[in-house]
Amino acid sequence: MTRGFRHEWLAIFTTMLVVLTPSQAAARADDSRYAAFVVDANTGSVLHSRRSQAQRHPASLTKMMTLYLLFQALAEGEIGLDDQIRVSRTAASASPSRLDLVAGSTIRVEDAIRALVIKSANDVAIAVGERLSGSERLFAQHMTTRGEELGLQSTIFQNASGLPNADQTTTARDMARLAVALDRDFPQYFHYFQETRFVWNGNTYENHTTLVGRVDGVTGLKTGYIRASGFNVVVTAARGEHRLITVVLGGPTAAYRDAHAEELLEAAFDALESRVESEMFASIDS
Repeated sequence: MTRGFRHEWLAIFTTMLVVLTPSQAAARADDSRYAAFVVDANTGSVLHSRRSQAQRHPASLTKMMTLYLLFQALAEGEIGLDDQIRVSRTAASASPSRLDLVAGSTIRVEDAIRALVIKSANDVAIAVGERLSGSERLFAQHMTTRGEELGLQSTIFQNASGLPNADQTTTARDMARLAVALDRDFPQYFHYFQETRFVWNGNTYENHTTLVGRVDGVTGLKTGYIRASGFNVVVTAARGEHRLITVVLGGPTAAYRDAHAEELLEAAFDALESRVESEMFASIDS
C-alpha cells in the first residue's frame, strides 16, 4: 500500500470509529465506568480503544472464565457433558440471576453450560466451581492463574459468578483476550454461545446477549451487570474473512450497551472493508 493510501485509510477508519451520536457521547462521557475495545481476531490489530486498560468490574462476564475452565475439563476428559453436578447449600443460596436449584439436587453438565451462557445463573456458576476445584475460593484462584497464562494481566477473580466483590476487577482489553481464547481453544463448544434460548424445568429463558440472531454475523458471547459495573457485553462476530471481538463495559442501560456494541461492530466491519478496497486500488496503482 502506498503512503498516501495508508494515510487516507487511517483517517477514514478513525473517523468511522470515534463519531457517536450526541446522546451516546453524552451518556459515555458522564459514566466513569465506561470502556470499549474492538480487536481483529485474525490479526490481533486493535481497531478501537477507549479506556480499555482501566480497571472495571466484570460482573457476569466472569462466567466466561468459568466456562473456559469447564470446557477445558471437558476437553481433557475430567468431566463429561452427561455427568451430573451436585448443588451445595452455598450454591443453592446464591443471589439472582439463578435457576433456583435446590441443595442436594444435581444438574447435567450440558444444562449447566446453557444455564451459564443464556440464563447467567449464579447458583450454577458456584456449583461448577465447587465441582471442578472443591470450593469456589479455590476455583477463583484457579481462574486468576489460568487467566494470567492466557494473557489477562489485569484481571483478578474472586468468585465464579461475577456477583459483587470489590476486589474482582478486569479491563476491556483482558475480556477481549478471554473471548479470543474461548473461540481459539474450544471451537467444539463455542456453538453454545450462539443459542438464543434455554429450557429448564418447563421454563424458557432467552439469551441476554440480544445481538445473537439479530445482528448479521454475531456468534456470541456474554453480558453482565452489577451496580458497580454498569451494563457490560462481549460480542464475537464474523463476516466473510473478518472476525471481530467487541467489548463494551459500563453502559448506562442494557439498550445503550447493545446499541453501542452494534455501532462499533458495524463501524469496524466497514473500516475493514474499506481497507481491503484501498489495498486493492493501491496494488493496481503500483
